[in-house]
This record gives sequence, structure tokens and C-alpha cells, in this order.
Amino acid sequence: MRLKDKVAIITGGAHGMGACEARLFAQEGAKVVIADVLAAEGEALAADICAGQAQARFVRTDVTAETDWARLIEVTLAAYGRLDILVNNAGISGSSVGEHDGLDGWNRIIAVNATSVFLGTKRAAAAMAQTGGGSIVNISSIMGLVGGVEGHPGYHASKAAVRNYTKAVACRYGPLGVRVNSVHPGYLPPMRNATNSGLRQAKIAATPLRRLGEVIDVAYGVLYLASDEASFVTGAELTIDGGFVAQ
Repeated sequence: MRLKDKVAIITGGAHGMGACEARLFAQEGAKVVIADVLAAEGEALAADICAGQAQARFVRTDVTAETDWARLIEVTLAAYGRLDILVNNAGISGSSVGEHDGLDGWNRIIAVNATSVFLGTKRAAAAMAQTGGGSIVNISSIMGLVGGVEGHPGYHASKAAVRNYTKAVACRYGPLGVRVNSVHPGYLPPMRNATNSGLRQAKIAATPLRRLGEVIDVAYGVLYLASDEASFVTGAELTIDGGFVAQ
């Protein structure tokens, strides 16, 4: 098992890519703490993982609130005595806010996608340093590497912030044994299930591998960075996009 006896927090872990990561981490031996605002989904996922003889628990967490982060870390340490992995997976899309040039939308996207990463990383790094180090994986996007016209531009700004923040704290926390890396997914669901078939086909045509991604494609990359196999990898950006930004 690649994560045997490690303790991992996954934010936004109740659904989608976060849930996929939680299940994969549990299969690989990790004790998983699912952090999300979706309580019913999070509790159900934790129960399902536990039914499979793995260890998981749910902690309701608003990742934009520092008090919630303090409680999340406290509960994790009280339950398991250590923290080895944090996946800053929680995020919202540029299409999730109403007005695509509005200040409210900008502030909301930055808070959920970027400020949450700052809050979680600094607290997790402090906890990891107490036991010799750990791994933090920040989920950015290909839109943190390139531009685009879809949705609110705050999404691109937030994901670019995650990219460079990751490099800054990789330098800061490296001497403490804490590795910090970013992952940049390409086009994934719900694009795969979009009702606009023309848009879906355009994204496929723009991707060299000629398909859209699956959440498991990203989860395996996150697993690698979280594991000891990546013990000499920090400040790196792993692009999982079917070759989109290689063009």
C-alpha cells in the first residue's frame, strides 16, 4: 500500500474529484479525513469507506474560515495523532457565480480557490513539521497556466495564485520536511456530460489525446505526489490535461 498508516485530509472531499481521491487514498492504506460543507454526502462517503474496512471520518469545514481550519486540524490530530497529507482540493468554477465581471464573484472565487489554500497550507505545515514532515498537494488548473474567455476571470487568477503560492511555500517549508506541489487538471466532468455537445466536442478536438479527462486520472497523480515515491519532489507542477497546454 502506497499510503499505509498515513493520515490525509482532503478538502472538497465529499463529491467529485475529492471523493475519488478519498476512496483511492483509503484503498492505499491512508486514514482519510473528508472535509466539506456537504454534510450528508461527506458522512455517507465516510461510512462507505469504513464499510470497506478502511478508516475515514467526515468533518464539516468551510475552507474559507480560519476557525474551521483550526478545528479540522485539531480534530484530525486528536483522532489520529498526526497529519501526513493535505490535499487542497476544494474549489468552485468560474461559471458558478452569476455576473462574470462582478466584484462579488471575484471575491467568492478568490476566497474558495486561493485563500483556502493559504489557510490550510500554513496550518497543515505546522502540524506536519511536528512529526518530521509531510506532503501538501494543491489543486490548481490548466487555467492557472494559460488564459481563456469562459466564466469569471477570477477563476484564472485564483488558480494562477495557487500555482505560484505553491512554489513559494515549497521553498519556505522544505527545510521542515514538508513538500508542496500543485496539480493542474485539464477538461474533466461535468464538461464530459455537458448538454452543449458542440462545446464538448470542441474541447475534445483541442486535446491531443482526443478525450476529456476522468477524475481518476487526476487522483492517481495526486496519489503519487502524496506518497513517499515523490520524496524528492517539491515546488513542482503536474499537468494532467491530455496534452492541452503542450500546444
